Amino acid sequence: MTARKQLFISSVQKQLADERRALKEYVHGDPLLRRFFEVFLFEDLPASDRRADAVYLREVEQSALYVGLFGNEYGYEDTEGISPTEREFDHATTLGIERLIFVKGGDDSARHPKMLALIRKAGDQLIRRRFGSTPELTAILYASLIEYLERNGDIRSLPFDAAACPQATLDDLSEEKLADFLDRAHRERAYPLTSKTSMPKALVHLNLLDRDRPSHAAVLLFGVKPQRFLISSEVKCMHFHGTEIRKPIPSYQIYKGTVFELVDQAIDFVMSKLAARVGTRAEGPRAPVTYEIPRDVVAEAIVNAVAHRDYASNASVQVMLFADRLEIWNPGQLPPPLTLDALRKPHPSIPHNPLIAEPLFLTRYIERAGTGTLDMIALCSEAKVPAPEFKQEVGTFMQIIRRPESQPDWQPESKGQVGAKLALSRHQVEILGKCLEDHAITDLMGIAGRSDRTKFRHQVLAPLLEDGLLEMTIPDKPTSSKQKYRLTAKGKAWLNAHLKGAD
Repeated sequence: MTARKQLFISSVQKQLADERRALKEYVHGDPLLRRFFEVFLFEDLPASDRRADAVYLREVEQSALYVGLFGNEYGYEDTEGISPTEREFDHATTLGIERLIFVKGGDDSARHPKMLALIRKAGDQLIRRRFGSTPELTAILYASLIEYLERNGDIRSLPFDAAACPQATLDDLSEEKLADFLDRAHRERAYPLTSKTSMPKALVHLNLLDRDRPSHAAVLLFGVKPQRFLISSEVKCMHFHGTEIRKPIPSYQIYKGTVFELVDQAIDFVMSKLAARVGTRAEGPRAPVTYEIPRDVVAEAIVNAVAHRDYASNASVQVMLFADRLEIWNPGQLPPPLTLDALRKPHPSIPHNPLIAEPLFLTRYIERAGTGTLDMIALCSEAKVPAPEFKQEVGTFMQIIRRPESQPDWQPESKGQVGAKLALSRHQVEILGKCLEDHAITDLMGIAGRSDRTKFRHQVLAPLLEDGLLEMTIPDKPTSSKQKYRLTAKGKAWLNAHLKGAD
């Protein structure tokens, strides 16, 4: 077995401690990286009577890579006015050790003048990268280390998400989907690039090119037709009236598209089948909708499956709703050192596909690193729903969420009646009036003054579809670019009753 190379991670000691620890946990937890790297952190050294600065410089000498995390502070200065961080950087430079520099934040106005000078000095010698969050930092480091291993001949083929997708070219990626992503990432996480950024520049920034060719991750994120290249990346959604997998399946959909589209479609499928209660506007400006399983729990479970699945497998993600539970299966296993028990405690984030996970984080599909399962458990507890179960069987990771035991209390309104208790927002009523004729989603978003298509679909449009007031003109292709919406007979009856009441 090849001897592991030391990775020296340096920063001002009292700054970026969480980031240093997260990088070590990530490298040691990744199945590939831990084969090649051992991470050195100065806080892990045992107490000794040796001078700290001498110890650190000695560790730099034994390292194959120097990783510098630069923040705002410059740190302690010796008699010559130089900090240990700068000493370590200069020592690595003198020894010819490869250096990777990551600068936190895009605003330099608050930086110590000497730290700013160090950043500029590093920039004169090598390419440095900026980061705003820990998931972004781990994704950047991952791409840098993989590139290093390939360049030095340690690996002959790249990990699946980083490797070029065979036969795919930039023409197979959608500029519109990429622009939508950049616009949302800029808005949600202050991502530095905007929708006006060219495709090559954006893909380089996201580490999604392999020798100028789109990687598997690029195709899965922004492909025009991802399943043309990765057929098993689809999501299969099934609804059973009983508690067992049994044919014929009452409702069965196979969804295709980018990872964002797969997540949205699968969530919509589940939420449309769950029982819901519609409150009154006395509880807020909009009538609240409460589902038997909280939507955020369903979303987190589906995002986990799509983001962390093994895309090299021929199996697909399966979402199955039974009379008593929701089960979500994805091909793949938990990466060491994660265990099923660890998912119920604070744990590091070790994404199976970091180059896919980062864009999902930037668009808030993923909120915080390593907290997804804990959030699911907390949300289920608040909703008085049994805690989710996690299992691993035959190369498959399973998430199981039980439906409420008191099912009779959770029966939704009859879809064939005009519910007297149904309370809609002003915008939803205006949308119903607009849909006397067929209209596209962009037209309806304009009425509500919304710019976020995903949130509009979930918060405004989905309840109207679920209550049978609206229907799709192309129900077999819910994501079709030609999709439009129109009133159902129930919707017309509700609208007429509402207008008479208004008179």
